[in-house]
This record gives sequence, structure tokens and C-alpha cells, in this order.
Amino acid sequence: MSETGVQFTMGPALLFCPADRPERYEKALARADAVILDLEDAVAPADKDAARRALVDSAATLDPTRVIVRVNAADTEHFTADLAAVRATPFRTAMLAKAEDPDPFDMLPDGVAGIALCETARGIVAAERIAAHPRVRALFWGAEDLVASLGGTSSRRLDGSYRDVARQARARVLLAAGAHGKAAIDSVHLDIADLDGLAEEAADAVASGFAATACIHPGQVETIRAAYLPDADAVREARALLDAASGERGVFRFEGRMIDEPVLRHARSVLARAEA
Repeated sequence: MSETGVQFTMGPALLFCPADRPERYEKALARADAVILDLEDAVAPADKDAARRALVDSAATLDPTRVIVRVNAADTEHFTADLAAVRATPFRTAMLAKAEDPDPFDMLPDGVAGIALCETARGIVAAERIAAHPRVRALFWGAEDLVASLGGTSSRRLDGSYRDVARQARARVLLAAGAHGKAAIDSVHLDIADLDGLAEEAADAVASGFAATACIHPGQVETIRAAYLPDADAVREARALLDAASGERGVFRFEGRMIDEPVLRHARSVLARAEA
């Protein structure tokens, strides 16, 4: 882990695209920082084989460094076929849906890194063990499947804020990822028209330490990017603080604040995001 936090070169805006809609692949990748080609929930069971064929056929037209393939859960009949499809492409990142145990990451094709989608009660509880697996590159959490796995009906209150159980899951995945030097990816905002709510959540994700945010519509991409990009004032303040620190030893005072190493790391993180 760098002193400015976990780096995730694909981020910050990751756009889902159904894998059975190959005509959308290039458009999705052009609009976002990376595309998540979804073989799981976005594809009906009858269309899974066609989606896998489309995935393999797309290999020559997409930048593999900016593609994530979401495969079906390890306990489904589709998992092995999904991994075979990934193996037949140059795509080197696979997101395992409904991850609940680290063992399935041993089954990834050689050279393929894993992203664990912790979106069930068992997956959230196992997040630390999953994050420790050497093939896992990042952890991603999902609210709706989590609440469904608990027998609930909604992850959010009427005002749009997350219920406590979703907030706890979000924090637990972030902590598990950070504890093992892995990136954490924040969940999607399902209300496509609510860009203000998305902006607030993305800003909180940045401030909390998430490396990227996933989205379901290209219209959400710029809102996420804007949240992750520090504004000019934040960059100037960070540079001024680090310049002042160059002549100091240990704790010092700057513009009325006591500054120590954690605050300097915050400033370095701001500059790292600006440069990225």
C-alpha cells in the first residue's frame, strides 16, 4: 500500500454493461474509465451462452486493461463456463458475484486478478478472509442483494439514505480491503435521475477511502469523476501544506491547525488523485 492509500488504476468511474449487449461495449468503455461486462444478473439464464460468445468475440476491439468481467457466483451452474470464457479473452480482471468464501479465487485463470463482490450476509461477514486472498485485487459491496439475503425489502430509507445494515456492510468492506492493502469499490446508486444524491455519496466515498465507484448509467459517470477529482482550491491547499512541511520536523502549526503525519498523508492523497 502506498502512503497515499490503495491505488486503483481503472477508476474512478466503473460502468456496468450487460454482456449480452455487445453493441454497447465500446460505447460504455468510451464513456467510463472502465467497463464491467456483466454475465450475471444483467443477463437472463437463457441468454448466458450468447453473452459468453459475445464476450469472447469482443476481445479484439476492447482495451483489456479497462475491462472487468462479472461472472456468476461460484455455486451456480454458470461459473465454470464463465471462467472458460474469460480464459479465452485477453481480459485480466474478473469480478466474482456473491463472493462468500476465498476458495473460488483459486479457480481463476492464470494471470487473472479477482474483484470480490460481497453482497450477501455471508459475504460481508467473510470480507476480511476474502480480502486476504492473494488473487483478490479489490472488494466491491452491493446493498440490494445484501438486504435480500437478510429477508429485507429495501436498502434505503424514504429520504434516500442507506439503512444502518447497509452502512455497516459498506464500512466493513472498506476496512477489510484497506487492512489487506486492497482497493475498495463503492456500490451503485440505483436512482439514475438523482445526481445530487450520487454526488453526495461519491464525495463521501472519496473522503472515506474508496478507490472507485460503480454505476449503471453513462449519465452518472461525470458526477462520479467530479467527486473523485479534487478542485483547484483543495489542490492548492494540499501543495501549500506540503511545502510548509518541508521545513518542519514533527508536529507543526499551519494556518491555525496542528499538523502531523496523518494530515500530511491526506494532502498527499489529494495530490495523487489530482495527478491521476
